[in-house]
Amino acid sequence: MKGQEFAIVDIETAGGNPAAGRGITEIAILIFDGEKITDSYQTLINPETQIPAYITGLTGIDTEMISDSPIFSEIAEEIYMILKDRVFVAHNVSFDYTFLQKALLHQNIHLNTPKLCTVRLSRKAFPGYKSYSLGRLCEHLDIKIEARHRAYGDAKATAIILSKIASSNFNLISEMLRKNNGEAFLPPNISKEKYQQLPEKTGIYYFYDANHKIIYIGKANNIKSRFKSHFSGASKGQQKMEMKNEVHDISWVLTGSEMLAYLLELQEIKRTWPKYNISQKFISQPWGIIQYHDSLGFVRFQVSKVTSSQPSIIQFENHTDAWKFLNDGITEYELCPKLSGVQKTKSACYDFEHNKCRGACCNQEVPEKYNIRANQWLEKIAREEKILFIKTMGRHQNEEAALLFENGMFSGYTFIEKELSVQYPTGLLDMIQRVKPYQESKYILRSYLPKINLDSIFILK
Repeated sequence: MKGQEFAIVDIETAGGNPAAGRGITEIAILIFDGEKITDSYQTLINPETQIPAYITGLTGIDTEMISDSPIFSEIAEEIYMILKDRVFVAHNVSFDYTFLQKALLHQNIHLNTPKLCTVRLSRKAFPGYKSYSLGRLCEHLDIKIEARHRAYGDAKATAIILSKIASSNFNLISEMLRKNNGEAFLPPNISKEKYQQLPEKTGIYYFYDANHKIIYIGKANNIKSRFKSHFSGASKGQQKMEMKNEVHDISWVLTGSEMLAYLLELQEIKRTWPKYNISQKFISQPWGIIQYHDSLGFVRFQVSKVTSSQPSIIQFENHTDAWKFLNDGITEYELCPKLSGVQKTKSACYDFEHNKCRGACCNQEVPEKYNIRANQWLEKIAREEKILFIKTMGRHQNEEAALLFENGMFSGYTFIEKELSVQYPTGLLDMIQRVKPYQESKYILRSYLPKINLDSIFILK
């Protein structure tokens, strides 16, 4: 480490995706020789884009202020020459390094230098603080930031933090710089100790922000390996960077089987709507057959979207399937299309003219007689509803899980010790932990059914 120099960097940006290669509004670089600052570089940069008002409110940098400043391509070579033979240091280094690396790459300049994160260093050097953000850490260490959210002020505060660590425990810096130390991928607010606790088993996992709010939920056959894959590799997308910076804690729930992990992931995303679960954050609204009595006492039916205030007697994934099911019921039980919402007429339905309707729509049949057939259809629907149990592996070798599906939707689950005598499937109903059914779970069931041994599937009518 003798003779090694550190380039302590802070950039301000106009937001946006670092992959675009632009957006930097200010940069400051302080050269630190392990004991003192020996040189510095700072400049405003024209980001070639409008600076949003909230960025101006945070940094004080507006579009007019940088209108005469150099664009990045004009100073790229100069910045690279300052950085190329030094250790790149920043508070939350992934953000600054990635932004600069991508901007330089757009100028065909490849930055590949060792990196140090003072957030990670500080967690080891000054353990026990609730937050290691630059502002909070400087409060704890009694460091005055001369210009918060400006590049030079934040870089200088970072330099003081590094100096304090170097003077008290330089070996810590050397240790962090060792190649292949296995920690480079870790988010700045997740310790190596926390990572080591992650199980190499199947289940779902939760990412939390600084306020312990869930920001992401995932599933994995190996939670530890999946966690690493989130933050490793060449991909440096904006969302990945933001989540890496934001995650402060992780928890998990073991499921034993991949199928249950998939189902519980869906359940938990629907329950908590995490910030970064974009692909599964949509509200599904199935179609169903609604049943009610009109003012004359007739049992009536209607195809409608299912809501919490309007439950259905049976649900379908789409309007077409619900409509066909209703029409089949009308034909089989000689129900009135008008009273079933199929035909919109002011007088008798068209089927009455062809003797396919007995006249409930035109006072030719009384409710008592009509409702006998309507209730027979309802009874048939109730008889044909099936309760399905699927037995899968448990969380350990002496355990198994039972998954409950009603009308094709996941409705609950339980874990059972194998040595316990349980009658499948009737003995399971009182043991089930119920969950809210979602239409999407039907797709999960369909994808796994071909893989399940028939001896593990139980039907209760």
